[in-house]
Amino acid sequence: MRLLVVNPNTSASVTGLIAAEARRAASPGTEIDAVTAAFGMAYIETRLESVIGGYAAVCAAAEHYERHDGVIVAAFGDPGLGGMRELFDVPVTGMTEAALASACLLGQRFSIVAISRRIKAWYRECVQGYGLETRLASIRSLEQPLANIATVQDDHAERLVALCEQTVVEDGADVVIIAGAPLAGLARSVRGRIPVPVVDGVSSAVRHLESLVALDPGAAQTGSFARPPAKPNQGLPPRLAAMLAAGRP
Repeated sequence: MRLLVVNPNTSASVTGLIAAEARRAASPGTEIDAVTAAFGMAYIETRLESVIGGYAAVCAAAEHYERHDGVIVAAFGDPGLGGMRELFDVPVTGMTEAALASACLLGQRFSIVAISRRIKAWYRECVQGYGLETRLASIRSLEQPLANIATVQDDHAERLVALCEQTVVEDGADVVIIAGAPLAGLARSVRGRIPVPVVDGVSSAVRHLESLVALDPGAAQTGSFARPPAKPNQGLPPRLAAMLAAGRP
């Protein structure tokens, strides 16, 4: 099995964190290829940035999807996920969707720990979009500006652990989701320090996608996730334009 992991952000160092955790989580024999968006934001905090990241992710996936059995959107909030499901025949999942699914299998109420205050409103809307707002205990975040997106785990490790503990003690969380690509792998390293299950979006996405590929459910030929109809367009990257014009890949 070969999986493509797409970072919708432009931070190659964060792609390295994502790829390392994806490979740790993958089953023996699963190959992981990770790619970074060619344009856009260093990291995503807002609705507008998620729109930019979604387009960047679709473009990157279109360039690299061949010879892969599934695709992962490796940014919390899953920018571009729905569009990729329309575009590709292979299964596609995202960090948020997979983390929420894992959390719901581990407890009744979950909390999310994030990297910035600004990101919280968008994350809440993402949870609502998946129909799980009644199971959300809280969203807590770092408050101070980030000096370096690639070193958030090292720079703020103790504060992140404290936030996880607060969601359990003060908010009643049964499960904690540590959110965001820059925090990939942190759940693995702090698991023994948090008194409830801790979920990582990258590892969840890898394991859920492996299951989807193994199930071999087929692709949508009709319905809301069928390929968009061919129509005139301009300014699109050549590979994406060709896929939209040619029918299913």
